[in-house]
Amino acid sequence: MRLKTKLVLAITGLVFLIAGLISFVYVGQLVREAVHQSYDTDRTEAEQIRMVLQTALENGLTGQKVDPNNFLQLRFLEAQAVRSDIPLGAAIESAVRYYPTVYDVNIGDAQSSTLLSTNADTEDQPLPVRPSYDELLNDDPTQLLIEVFGTPKVFDIMVPLERNGQLFASVHVGVRTTLLGAVYKPWLTQAMGLMGFALSFSLLVAFLLSNFALRPLEQISQQLDYWTPPGDAAEEDESSETQQDMASRVSSKIEKIGQRMRNVEEVFSALKENLDQILGNLQDGLILFTGDGRAVLVSEAACRFLHKDRDTVLGLHARDIFDRNTVLGRSLWESVDAGVSMVQEEIRTETGRRIRASVDFIHDDENGQGLGALVTLHDIESAEQIESELEVSRRMAAIGRLTSGVGHEVKNPINAIVVHLELLKAKLGDTSPPATRHLEVIDAEIRRLDRVVQTLVDFSRPVELQLCEQDLRDIITEVVALSSAELSTRDVAVVNSMPEEPLIANVDSDLLKQALLNVIQNGAQAMPGGGRLEVTLQGDRKSPLNGDRFALKASKEAIISIRDQGPGIPDEIREKIFDLYFTTKAGGSGIGLAMTYRILQLHHGSVEVQSILGQGSEFSLRIPLAAVDWGRRHARAVSSVSDEVSGE
Repeated sequence: MRLKTKLVLAITGLVFLIAGLISFVYVGQLVREAVHQSYDTDRTEAEQIRMVLQTALENGLTGQKVDPNNFLQLRFLEAQAVRSDIPLGAAIESAVRYYPTVYDVNIGDAQSSTLLSTNADTEDQPLPVRPSYDELLNDDPTQLLIEVFGTPKVFDIMVPLERNGQLFASVHVGVRTTLLGAVYKPWLTQAMGLMGFALSFSLLVAFLLSNFALRPLEQISQQLDYWTPPGDAAEEDESSETQQDMASRVSSKIEKIGQRMRNVEEVFSALKENLDQILGNLQDGLILFTGDGRAVLVSEAACRFLHKDRDTVLGLHARDIFDRNTVLGRSLWESVDAGVSMVQEEIRTETGRRIRASVDFIHDDENGQGLGALVTLHDIESAEQIESELEVSRRMAAIGRLTSGVGHEVKNPINAIVVHLELLKAKLGDTSPPATRHLEVIDAEIRRLDRVVQTLVDFSRPVELQLCEQDLRDIITEVVALSSAELSTRDVAVVNSMPEEPLIANVDSDLLKQALLNVIQNGAQAMPGGGRLEVTLQGDRKSPLNGDRFALKASKEAIISIRDQGPGIPDEIREKIFDLYFTTKAGGSGIGLAMTYRILQLHHGSVEVQSILGQGSEFSLRIPLAAVDWGRRHARAVSSVSDEVSGE
């Protein structure tokens, strides 16, 4: 089949489908209107019968003595009053006779038994069980057409008659679907005729339009030659002599151009992925605006600075991105709006965070036309924190090299001194007690020095981690249980708080327990008079550098926070607490926090400390979660946000 024929058939079929759908909707709405109109009419008639029924009961039961507990007597009198009332009989008969959609009328009592009916055989029988007419009103157009023109059914319109708030009698008007179809069939016949005419006319118009639209294919082919490489155009001209179908030639050219576009798109997608990856790894925020002020490139870091989601920022105008109620947003908007560059200007936000911001405008060198603007945001505190961590790492590495050399150089002389000291003790024996006491002091000091040297050697020795995936909640529970008994003797109460879901990390449990015990013991020692020590485990929802919230980011690391109520750590010594042998406690070794810092480094984690003088200190141990765990949490987080968006 030729392409031209396919196009004609496709356009014709599409127009036919649209016209058919519109016609179907029209017929469905017409049937629905007919059903509603019939309901209103029959409902009005049922209300009128109810009024006549009420009058008949009032006239028939007036002056009658009825025992309220005698149901049979009451029903007998009720049936006698209803069946003997001539206006009521005439009302139900006229309803069937003059209302074309009414099938029958039944009057029932409170026990759903028939008192009076247009069909005398059903009197004193249970009322017919029929679906409510409301179901027909609530059907969709397709189901409505099936109900009206399908298997005959009788729907019930019920009007109650109440006495003292309770059902006393009821009027039931039966509406048969075949009667509905018969009454409104002329309307539907006319509608179907119009629909047929519309479809025929649509087919004719579609056929003519499709042929008219395909006439300029030659011009389209010439225009496509402009976008085809010269070599391909020459081959196309040679092959066109054997091809009679112009649509086929145009299709071939479009396919070649499409292939070129797909190749370009693949290259563009690869470049975009690489660019997104680079921007995602940048700590500095970057926003690139076009000449009309719309964002076309946004890094993840910039979204964290502005507290916005990246997908919502792309394409927005600068006035919609920068919040002028904040110091940072107002400064950036004023610079972009005025077209004035901002060079490395330091801005302090409402939270005290220091940010260095720059706004550079891009111009065309030839005509000086503005092409856009580039906004750069740099977190000063994050850079300082990274430099501080690097400095600590350099110091730890230097201490490691130093301790390794000292350990090897000092260990051998100490061993020789110990051997000769033992020989000297053996030679002196008990002949000189004062000299023996001096030798014992020397022996004790030598052994203490040996322990110090051994500690240095152990600290600098490479550690072989025994990693396995474990729930951090179990490790913290064991550490708290191990330390609670000892800390209770110091009037220190340990309170731990952990999430309901497990946090799985690939750790060496023994080393991690040692790191936690070191921090817990330091916190307890900072409260000599007793107090409260809080141990909290949670998944990280914050950036480890700048503390911004991620609205849709799942936890990739866990935070173990240990907070005491001690006097706090002065600012001048806070950066030294992780140095080996640095201590402010009498009798302290200065090894615990240094070892904790090293253990966290071995697990690719970090240790942070915050302290307020007079209120206490908080140590935060960050540990990366296992890939399986944070992948599962990320999927759950995205699903939760999707549900919230759907709900809104």
